[in-house]
Amino acid sequence: MSEEQTVFSADLAGVVVGETAISDVQGETGLLSYRGIDINELIGVPYLHVVWLVLFGDWPNEQQRKHLVSFMCRHTRLTHSEIDLLQQVPRDLHPMLMLQGLVPLLELPREATLGMGMDAEHGLFLAAKISALTAAHHRLGQCKAILPPTPGKLFHENFLTMFHGTAPSSEQVAMLNAAQILQMEHSFNAGTFAGRVCASTLAPIQSSISASIGTLFGRLHGGADQAALEMAMEIGSPDRAASYVRDCLASGVKIMGMGHREYRTVDPRARVLKPMAMELCRDAESRNLLETLVAVEEACQQEFAGRGKQIWANVEFYKGAVFHSLGLPTHYFTAMFAMARVYGYIAHFLEFRQDNKLIRPRANYTGPRPGERSKSAA
Repeated sequence: MSEEQTVFSADLAGVVVGETAISDVQGETGLLSYRGIDINELIGVPYLHVVWLVLFGDWPNEQQRKHLVSFMCRHTRLTHSEIDLLQQVPRDLHPMLMLQGLVPLLELPREATLGMGMDAEHGLFLAAKISALTAAHHRLGQCKAILPPTPGKLFHENFLTMFHGTAPSSEQVAMLNAAQILQMEHSFNAGTFAGRVCASTLAPIQSSISASIGTLFGRLHGGADQAALEMAMEIGSPDRAASYVRDCLASGVKIMGMGHREYRTVDPRARVLKPMAMELCRDAESRNLLETLVAVEEACQQEFAGRGKQIWANVEFYKGAVFHSLGLPTHYFTAMFAMARVYGYIAHFLEFRQDNKLIRPRANYTGPRPGERSKSAA
């Protein structure tokens, strides 16, 4: 086959580019599993236990659990130099740009204490700092003091306290745990693949994670959660959803959070998250936003059914309603995504480094050949 006839896929759809044992996305049947365990079985499992499973392929023993909890709490406390670094960042800079910029600037530990290797140690250190930086950036933007974590508290209990300045309820912690477990890992998504490309050059883990965070920021990837809730805010009420959907479809505007590239049926994460959102969103504003999202999904399904097609909301669609009910501003939604997905990035970095190969695809050249372009006058 000549170069001109080479078959290619501009978006790599359906192209197998590697192997992984971390997560399995079965798009046709709507199943997702981490290390062979269905995602539904992981809801309610202690958050850091799932982190260990995703990274290392097994459950932590008692000693590993204690060391991990201590490690994450210790490094969720920002040092004076890290606070000084964060204070140089504009207060109104989007948190995803803040994270992408600051992750490579952090000074990494020089000795391993968890016994899982320096790359894993550095990855978990950066994951802890991403949580701390997200909370601290919000506090600085509110002209409030940066708060440290409290030993003995759950990971997300500490985060919500550091973010808001008040302790969350056990229900809120459980809800955030569930949402973050659901979005911790998802095979070769765009952000993860960007990190693997970066890792393939033998760049350090902080560069790989920064590349992944930058990719996650896009509206067609992690930014869909912010866009979906802001869409509901723009619509205003459930009774306006149907006309909004019709107008979008007529003008070719994408409805953020509807449909998924991988799933041909219901996104299994949305199947878990939607009823949780229905239970948690009780205040008037959150309830109205959630009911508006439900109305948008129903209107989309009716419109697509009329065209002989099916469509369902993905995990981004209802996640924003959950985050809103937890008091998180919309522009922090994707940073919350990064806080969870970073563990997937670390796992893929560790897996890829076991048999590293430089990722270097080819391109079909479509420009003029030598001699075809007329020479300009001397």
